[in-house]
Amino acid sequence: MKIQKVFMPSNFKEFVPVNRKSFIDNMFTALGCGVEEEYGDLFDRIDVARDGFVNWDKVTTFMLLELYEKEERTNSSLVPQWKDIKFLQSHHKEPIQSIVYLKNSHRYLSLSKEGWLSIWGENLKLQQTLRVATDSVRLRDLWVTSMISLANVNKVAVAFTSKEICFYDLNSKEEFSCQYKLHGICNTLICMHYWYNPEDGNEAVLTFGDICGEVNAICFTTALISLFERPNSSTDEQETTIAITWQELVKGNHKCCFTLQHKGHNKEWVRQVSYCSNLEAFISCATTSLNTLVLGWKEKGTAPMKTSSIHVNEGVNAFDYHPGLNLIASAAVDHQVYLWNPYMSKPNGVLQGHLASVIAVQFNITRRQLFSFSKDKVLRIWDMHHQLCVQRLAGIFPKCLDFQTILYFNELSGQLFTTFNNQLTLLEMKQETGKCVKSHEKSVTCVLYNSLFKQVISSDIGSTVTVWMIETGQKIKQFSGCHGNSEITTMALDDSETRFFTASVDGTVKIWDFNGHCHHKLNAGRDQAADISQILILKRSILVLGWERIITVFRMDTPTEFLVQPSEWKGKAEHQNDILCAAFLPPQTLATGSYDGEIVLWNNNSEKASSRFHPCLNRVLKSKPGKYNLLHQQEEPQAIDNFTTVSNRYSLFTADCEDNEFNYIVSRLFFLEGRKNVSIAGGANLVACGGCGIVRFWNTFKSLLLAEFEAHANAASIIMTVDKNSDYLITGDVNGHTKVWNIQDYCLCSSDIVITQLPPMVAEIQAHNDCINHLETCVQDDRLLILSASADCSIVLSDISGSVIGVFGQDEHWRIGECSPPSVIKIAPKEEKTVGQKQVRSEECLSVFKHSIPITEEKIDPDSKINIWKSTVLGNRFRENRIQKRPRPQLSAWGKMQNPIGTFSSLHMEDLEKIIDVPEPDFLRNPHKYFDIKFEDADNEKLMFPTLSENDHRGPL
Repeated sequence: MKIQKVFMPSNFKEFVPVNRKSFIDNMFTALGCGVEEEYGDLFDRIDVARDGFVNWDKVTTFMLLELYEKEERTNSSLVPQWKDIKFLQSHHKEPIQSIVYLKNSHRYLSLSKEGWLSIWGENLKLQQTLRVATDSVRLRDLWVTSMISLANVNKVAVAFTSKEICFYDLNSKEEFSCQYKLHGICNTLICMHYWYNPEDGNEAVLTFGDICGEVNAICFTTALISLFERPNSSTDEQETTIAITWQELVKGNHKCCFTLQHKGHNKEWVRQVSYCSNLEAFISCATTSLNTLVLGWKEKGTAPMKTSSIHVNEGVNAFDYHPGLNLIASAAVDHQVYLWNPYMSKPNGVLQGHLASVIAVQFNITRRQLFSFSKDKVLRIWDMHHQLCVQRLAGIFPKCLDFQTILYFNELSGQLFTTFNNQLTLLEMKQETGKCVKSHEKSVTCVLYNSLFKQVISSDIGSTVTVWMIETGQKIKQFSGCHGNSEITTMALDDSETRFFTASVDGTVKIWDFNGHCHHKLNAGRDQAADISQILILKRSILVLGWERIITVFRMDTPTEFLVQPSEWKGKAEHQNDILCAAFLPPQTLATGSYDGEIVLWNNNSEKASSRFHPCLNRVLKSKPGKYNLLHQQEEPQAIDNFTTVSNRYSLFTADCEDNEFNYIVSRLFFLEGRKNVSIAGGANLVACGGCGIVRFWNTFKSLLLAEFEAHANAASIIMTVDKNSDYLITGDVNGHTKVWNIQDYCLCSSDIVITQLPPMVAEIQAHNDCINHLETCVQDDRLLILSASADCSIVLSDISGSVIGVFGQDEHWRIGECSPPSVIKIAPKEEKTVGQKQVRSEECLSVFKHSIPITEEKIDPDSKINIWKSTVLGNRFRENRIQKRPRPQLSAWGKMQNPIGTFSSLHMEDLEKIIDVPEPDFLRNPHKYFDIKFEDADNEKLMFPTLSENDHRGPL
C-alpha cells in the first residue's frame, strides 16, 4: 500500500506515471529504507523500454515476474525422489511399440508389435487385453509400428507396415471399433505425432514419418465435426469403417483437411517426428550424419515446404522440444545430449555423462528438467538452468543385451514408464513433503564458521564432515567415516582456525587439518562410549563435557603422541548431574551448566569452584545418595562453605516446572563478552537457555538472576547463540523455528525484581521442518548472518532480518555480495552508552524490519507482502534481461497467423540487417557501482572487527 501511494498522490483519484527522480525520492520516503542508488537501479530494471517513466502496472508486473522466476528456480532445484521400480505384467509377446495416456478416462494403453493392446486403469491394474488388426494382412504377418491418441476427438490412431493408418473410435458402443482406415500411403510409416489447438479443437495436425525420409502431415480444420468426409454411398451407421486413400487427401478431395510434405532426410529412416505449434514447424530426426535434425515449415504464399537442417555426427535417435525454454534436446548416437535453439545451426549446450548411445529424451516441463536414457540402461536427470546432471539411476532396470526401449513420462502423475522389448516398467515419483533440498544425507549435528578461510564446516550423525564456501554455498570437501560408523555429536575450531575438532559417541575427540588428516585422538571417554555435548578450547587446555559430573580436561600445549589420555581435573564434582555446556570469559572465569539447571562458576587457573546458582529457590543442592558412586565410582559432592547460592531471587516459572527438575536443563551458556564492566554495574553478563523454552540472564558478579522470558512457547528445550558483539540473541527449537532477539539494551542495569519482559524480536524464521541442533553467527561482507543446522539434513544460511539466503547443497549457488536486500543489518561504528556510572559499548545496527516476521505459506498479511517485495525486488539479484512471455501463435484456416512473432513461417532475413551493436553494459562503464563498497563518513579503524586475544576461545556454541 505504501508503494501504491507513490503512484496515486492524495490529490489524484487514479494512478499516474512517475519519472526516475520522482520514483527515487518518493520510494525512499514511502519505505524509509535503502539508498538512492538502489532505487535508481530498480527504476532502470523496471523501465526496460527506456521510456523515462514507470507506472503502477509496470511495477506490479515486475514484482510478479520476479516471484514467478524465483518459484521456477526453486522447482527446478528439487531432485526427484522415486519409489521402487515396478514390473507391470502384460500379455505382450513382442516389443512394445507405443504407450499413450487417455486424459478423458485416465487410462494407459500399451501396444506391441504383434497387435496386442493392453488397457491399464488409473491404478495401473490391467483391465483388458485386445487384439488390434487390419484385414489387409494376416495376423501372423501383422506388424504395428506406432500408436497415438487423438485426445480432442477421443480416438486412437494405429500405424501398420501395410502402409495404412486405422482410426479407432473410443466413443462407439463397441470400444476400439475402426472408424476410418487411411491406406495407399506411399511408404511404410514408422512414427507419428498428433497436436490439436487447445483453444479450438477443430484445428489439429497428424504428422508421420516413413522409411524413405519423408515427413507428411494431415492438417484438420473441422476435427470436432469429422476428420474425413464420408462418401455419398456410405451408410449412417457408426460401426462402418470408412476407407480413404492417401491420394484423395493429396488431391484435396476432402475439404475438412489438407496435406503437407517434405523430403528432408534423403531417404533415411525418420526416427521421430513432431509438430511444434509456437514455431509452426515440423521437427524430425534420423540416424545419419547429414540432415540429422530437420525443421520444415510452410511460408505464406509458397507451395512447397521450406526446410532447415542440423547435422550431428552419427545421427540422433530421438528428440524433445521445450516450448518455454525454446530448446530442442536430441539423443545422439555419440553418447551426448545436444541442446539446440531452433533458429541456430550450432548447439547451445552439450550434456555429457552417458557412456553409451542415448536412445530417448523427454522434458519435465514444469521443473525444467530433462530425462535421458542410454543403451547401457542408465537414466540421467538434467537441470536445464545449470545444464548439470542432478540424478543418475542405474542397476535397477531389467538385464537384457539387445532391447528396444520407449521412454514415456506422465508429468501430471509423476509416472515414468520404460519398456524393454515386451517388458513394461514403472518408476513413480514420491510426493514431496516440505523442503527437499538436503545438505547432508543424514541429520546435521553441528555447524561452524571458519573466518580464516571463509568456509562453513558441518557434521552429521553418519560421521561425515563437509566443508562449504559461505560466499556461494558450494561444497568444497567431504570427509566420510571420520569416526567409523559412530555419530559426530559436536565440533570446535582452534584459535588459529587451521584445525578442527570432532567429538563422537564412541567417547573420542579427533583433531583434524583441512586436508582430512587426523593428527591426534583424545580418549575422552577412557575407552568407553560417551555422549559428548561440547568441546571448549582454551589457551593451554581442552575441556570436554557432556556425560559426567566432572570436567574432562586435556592439558596439551604441543602434544606429541597420537593417542592422548585425559588429565585430572583439580576441582571436585560440584554438579549433581551431567555437565552439558560451558562458557569461558577471559581471563580465567569458567561457567558450566548441568542437566538439572545448576550453573557453577570456576577459576580456570586453579580449577576450583567459586560460586554456583540455580533458578529454583527451593532446590536442595545435594546429590542423590549412592547414585554417582554406583555409576562413576566417584566421591559424593561435599558442601563447600565459600559457595553462594541464589537465595533472594528465584524463577517466576518455578511453579510450572518444579514437578520435574530436568525442566531446568541448561543446554547452552554464553558470556556476553561485548558488554564491558556491565556485571560490576549490576547488569547481566551471562545468558543461559534450555528447558521449557526459557532464556535467563544472570549477573555472575552478584550471582543474581536478572531476567527470564519464554522465548519459545510449548518447547521442551531450545538452543541459542549470541553474536560476538553481544547485540543479538538467536534461539532455535525442536520444531525448526528460529527467533532473533535484540538484546543491545536488555538487562544493562540491576533490578529489584526479575524482569520477564521480552526483548524486541527482530525476526522469526521457519527455515527447517525438524529440530534445530546447532546455531552459529558469522560476519560476511559487513553482514551479520546466521547458520542453522537441523535434523532435517539441511544447513540454512539466513541474515539477521529473517531473509533466507539459501540452503547449502542447493543447485543454484548464491552470491552474498550481490544479493544484499535493504533489510540486512550491517555492522555500524560503535557508540558509548552510560550505564550506572560506567561507559558501556553497544553497536548501532540498521534494521528495516525490526519487528516484522517473514512470510510463511500459512499466513500472508499486507505487512508481510511488503516484506516479500523488499526482499525480492530491492535486492541486487536481478536479471539484466527479462524473459518476455509471448502468447503461443495459433493457426487460423491454416494460412493466417494470429501471432507471427517467433514463428518460422514469418521469418524475414532483411530484419537481421537492422540489428545494431549492443551498448556496453553499465557494470563495465561504472564498475564502482557494482564491485566497490563505500562507507561514507565512516572511520575505517572503527569498521575493523576486533581480534581474539590469546585467552579467547573458539569453541562451539
